[in-house]
Amino acid sequence: MASHEYYSGGGQPHRPGDLPAPYPTAQAPPSSHPTPAPSYHSMQDSHYGGPPRPPPKESGSPFVSVFDDHAYPANARPYDADSAKSTSQPGLYQANEYYGPPGGAPSSSAARPHGPEDIPLQDQAGKPASIDDHIYDAPHGRRRKSRSKGRGKVLLGELGMFGSGKKRIPWVVYTLTLVQAAVFIGEIIKNAILTGSPIMIKPQFNPMIGPSTQVMINMGARYTPCMHNIEEIQGSKIPVLFLCPNATTNTQFCPLSELCGFGGVPNPTFNDANQTPEPNQWYRFIIPIFMHAGLIHIGFNMLMQLTIGKQMEMAIGSIRFFLVYMSAGIFGFVMGGNFAAPGIASTGASGSLFGIIALTLLDLLYSWKERKSPVKDLTFVVLDMVIAFVLGLLPGLDNFSHIGGFLMGLGLGVCVLHSPNSLRRRMGNETPYSAVHPDAVVTSPAFFKSPIGFFKGRKPLWWIWWLVRAGALILVIIVFILLLNNFYVVRNTCSWCKYLSCIPISNWCELGTIQQQ
Repeated sequence: MASHEYYSGGGQPHRPGDLPAPYPTAQAPPSSHPTPAPSYHSMQDSHYGGPPRPPPKESGSPFVSVFDDHAYPANARPYDADSAKSTSQPGLYQANEYYGPPGGAPSSSAARPHGPEDIPLQDQAGKPASIDDHIYDAPHGRRRKSRSKGRGKVLLGELGMFGSGKKRIPWVVYTLTLVQAAVFIGEIIKNAILTGSPIMIKPQFNPMIGPSTQVMINMGARYTPCMHNIEEIQGSKIPVLFLCPNATTNTQFCPLSELCGFGGVPNPTFNDANQTPEPNQWYRFIIPIFMHAGLIHIGFNMLMQLTIGKQMEMAIGSIRFFLVYMSAGIFGFVMGGNFAAPGIASTGASGSLFGIIALTLLDLLYSWKERKSPVKDLTFVVLDMVIAFVLGLLPGLDNFSHIGGFLMGLGLGVCVLHSPNSLRRRMGNETPYSAVHPDAVVTSPAFFKSPIGFFKGRKPLWWIWWLVRAGALILVIIVFILLLNNFYVVRNTCSWCKYLSCIPISNWCELGTIQQQ
């Protein structure tokens, strides 16, 4: 309720012994318009002998009365407290035609002592009135609703990951998507320059609606003959022929060095399986992550990357996401280089995205008890994996990249993700995933701020889980080194592994093999 000083006309002071009339009888001048009831103090001053106040002019609304509880008068506006127009309430001024005394003289609280009913305002002299001064303490802005407040509230498609409620910007996903789209446009342009068509239509049509296999090899696809000696090529008694990047028929051959590009590789001398120097374009384990075989290929991958990948990066942060994404992609191509047919060229971010799917599966298992329908969530994740695995059995697709990316995602996920919810509770760390308790705060200091304090007071179960994490990290590193060693040195093959990437019908499992002459 506003102070009476806003409505006082500056009348005569009270005389001793006078009692205020509860209902003044002074008459206000008639008005042609409906006017609000006169102020209590204006009529009180008239009763004590002071000049009656004229009734206030009509305001913006005819329903305004003295019983309305306003924060400020309708025409009060903030201004500098040092202004000459300052009234009894510092920081506000009023239009005289509404509330000022006769003659327009400024009102003064000293002209009349406070009455018994006066409610003094807190003195804020020298302080401008704030436009945020409200009658009710309403919160500024809208408070974000927590996605869940208890157990069993993580819905289908949501992440139970600690940090999933944070509004991070997924810089890695956006950057990777832009780079991959730009690279694919470059593939289309190069295919148009070399073959006269933006997509491969000769000597056969590319079902993925994209460039020819030779153009993709020339631009950096994983292609084993460009990476090391192959007994079926360097050890062959007769020359092995390679189609040129600009080939539109099956009779346009060129040396291996021209096909591989990037400055070329040593051409095979044949009849020498241990030829030196040998091809060594090792970067073909990395470049194919940014390449795709066609519109259908990049469309499916980018759809998954901008949905599941984006959510995961926002949950675990850009650094950990980038680490898993790149490691899964590289590991997938390394596994394909070991077990896929040597004549198959492989491209795409599928291995990286299978690593992200592995993180999603771990997230589901870690927050199983907090899920509303964990079995349904698991069904959808497994269904996605089965569909992708079955598609990988089709000709021209490398299922080993999918398998390798998924395995690396599982291994690194145990290392980089937070502990399972139930384990965190048993360890005494009451910071479960944000979908369960979004307002919880970490009780232990960060490692880089206080290395000693980070380990201080930890329970034995915490140390056991960190040993599990360290073991998972060591395992993935050892397997990665073993596969690299097998690819470059040992070169053992697996006769039955090819059936993980093909269906033995219509001679599909023989595609990409090189027959030694």
